[in-house]
Amino acid sequence: MHAFKSIAHVALKVKDLDRSLDFYVNKLGFDEMMRLDKPDGSPGVWLVYLRITDDQYLELFPEGQGDRAPGRDATAINHVCLGVDDIDEVIADLDKAGIPLTIQKKMGADNNWQCWIDDPDGNRIEIMQLMPDSFQLEAIKRLKAKSA
Repeated sequence: MHAFKSIAHVALKVKDLDRSLDFYVNKLGFDEMMRLDKPDGSPGVWLVYLRITDDQYLELFPEGQGDRAPGRDATAINHVCLGVDDIDEVIADLDKAGIPLTIQKKMGADNNWQCWIDDPDGNRIEIMQLMPDSFQLEAIKRLKAKSA
């Protein structure tokens, strides 16, 4: 099956919606696209859509239970990766916004630059700059040659 063309959105359950919106909108710079009310008609926000690109979104669902996302070894989504054009520029912006790196900039095993941050709920976020000699781009070349 080859019908899938992208990840349209990632949904995160967050404990404190205002705290998460401050992080994702005010510090990381995502635009709030829309809010949906609870489908049962009860008062309050059901989810908030944040724009990553025109066809990729982050959904924030409030009223999460617990103080932190599951640890690295838990069976769950392990992390979200955000692609950037200039990782050094992003690191400088993160520093200005007061967002500490949880893993400093390093060359990943896939030949891409990466660093890591946590959101207020402990969700891990990889920041990656795709490099010309990355394993991903090499694999794409092989796949295209194979299907040609």
